[in-house]
Order: sequence, then C-alpha cells, then structure tokens
Amino acid sequence: MGPWRLLGWFAVIAVAFFCLYHVRTVAISIIIGVFLTALLLPPAKWLRSRGLGRALATTIVFAGGLLLAGALFALLVPPTVDSVSQLRDSVGKVLDDLHDLTARFGLDDQQLIDQARDYLSTQGRQVTSGALAGVRTVGEIVIGAVLAVILSVYFVHGGDKLFRWLIALAPASARTRLAETGHLVFSVIGRYIRGIAIVGAVDGFFIGIALWILGVPLALPLAVLTFVGAFLPVVGAFMAGLLAAVVALVSKGVLVALIVVAVTVAVQQIEGHVLAPQIYGKALDLPGAVILVAITVGSVIAGIAGAFLAAPVTSVIVALLHRTKTA
Repeated sequence: MGPWRLLGWFAVIAVAFFCLYHVRTVAISIIIGVFLTALLLPPAKWLRSRGLGRALATTIVFAGGLLLAGALFALLVPPTVDSVSQLRDSVGKVLDDLHDLTARFGLDDQQLIDQARDYLSTQGRQVTSGALAGVRTVGEIVIGAVLAVILSVYFVHGGDKLFRWLIALAPASARTRLAETGHLVFSVIGRYIRGIAIVGAVDGFFIGIALWILGVPLALPLAVLTFVGAFLPVVGAFMAGLLAAVVALVSKGVLVALIVVAVTVAVQQIEGHVLAPQIYGKALDLPGAVILVAITVGSVIAGIAGAFLAAPVTSVIVALLHRTKTA
C-alpha cells in the first residue's frame, strides 16, 4: 500500500470517527445490535435448518435469551444480598482492627474520619448538583439499549436481506468488494464476541469455583463480573481480579486474598497463552499496548460503552487493513 493511499485511509477513519461522535448514541446502538446479532444468529440459523421459519426461529432465540437473563438475575440477587450483609460485618471488623492498630502507634484516626466525612459530604453536594446530567445519561442508555435490542431482532430475522439491499445501492463495480468487506467485518465481530464469551465464561467459572471453595462472600457476583470483565480486555481482567482480592482481604484475611490473587493470575495466564489463541486465532491477536490505547480512545469518545466497544472495533479495523494490504 502506498503512503498516499494509507494516509487517505487514516483520513477516512478520522472523518468517520468525527461523525460517529456526534451521533454516538445511535452509532453505539447499531454496533451493539450487530454484536447481539453475531451471538444470536448462529442458533437462529440452526433452528431454520431444522425447518422453522424466520419469525419462529427469531422468536425462540430471543425468548430464550430473555429467559436466560431473567434466570441469571434471579440467581444473582439473593446471594448478593446475603453476601453484602456478611461483608458489611467484615468491614466493621476490619475498621475496628485498623482503629486498634492506629491507637498502638499513638495516632488519632478520628481526624481522618472527620476529613473523610467532610469529603463525602462535598462529593454528595456535587452529585446532587449533577443529577440532571445523570438523568439525561440514564435516558440515553435506556433508549440506546432498547434500540439495540430492536435492531438485533430485525438483523437476526432479515439482516441478510437488508445487507443485499444496501449493496444494491452501490455502483455495480463496487458491489463485490463491498460484499466481501461486509462479510469480513461480520466474521471478525462474530469470532471476537463468541470468543470473548467463551473465554469469559471459562475465567468466571474457575475463579468463581475458587472463591466458593475459599468461602469468599459474593463469589457468584464476582464470577459474573469476571465474565463481564472479559469484554474489556486487559483492564477488565485486572479490575475483576483486584475486586475479588479486596473482598477476600476484607472478609477472610491476607492469606486467602493472596490465594485469590494467585488463582486469578494462573487463570489469566492459561487464558492468554492457551485458551485465547485457540479461540480467537492469529487474526484477532492484538498487542496489549494497542488494546490499552484503543480502550482509552474509546472511553474518551463514548465513555464506558466506548471502552467496551474499542477492542472489537479495533480488531475490525486491523482486519480491514490486512485485507487492503493483501489486495
């Protein structure tokens, strides 16, 4: 690829990101809708191959997804409430131990407590003053989530027809290349999302089992958080492991916390060197520095949603650049 052509690609990408920033709520909804489609289209196609119509297959897939989400919610809430009560007692014990420790060294921790109380009071006033902005953000999230689900239903039911209609709008000379590019993008997204889901499920299962055996509170919610953290490569795994270690430290002590850290590191190493390369393949193997930069840029552009979408979008861009290079 010549330098001017490469510069042109960077200009096109920059303009695209500039436009997407101003319509980021709709753009993120479309992207999430495509991601949901990548997860739900394979079972829908399997049902169609068994003789079911498009409408019935789509209905069964989404009804099953809603039932699974409801079952997961019902499974998480009761143990979370019980574990939070248990953890609250452990926090009180830790605070008492810290008070005794500071007293032994002749330190007055009451001043620190007063300063913390004043800081929290100030932060509370700032949160109250920003309530309207928070309501707007929540409204955007709800609207974006509803739009993403509706779009994913439409994509699963008739996304192939929509794609052919869009391709037909392009000049005849460009249709073949656009069709190949579209199939490549959807293939990369599908492999990435399914791979992340499998890797996250394995990580969450083994870390959750370890937390349960060690008797750490919030074992099930922390396992689910580990699964969700897999969708935020590098950063998500670190944050989930750190939170699990903190909970273990507060509730069970230093030794159990160190065991949790060791188990988390071991699982992450197995994932990074054995599981992930087999699932993702070399095409989606992005350097850690690239992922961190992409997550940072995504969070600046679109907040939390942008951080979660940064890695798969980067994978698509890299795949397209590879395809252009070999074309």
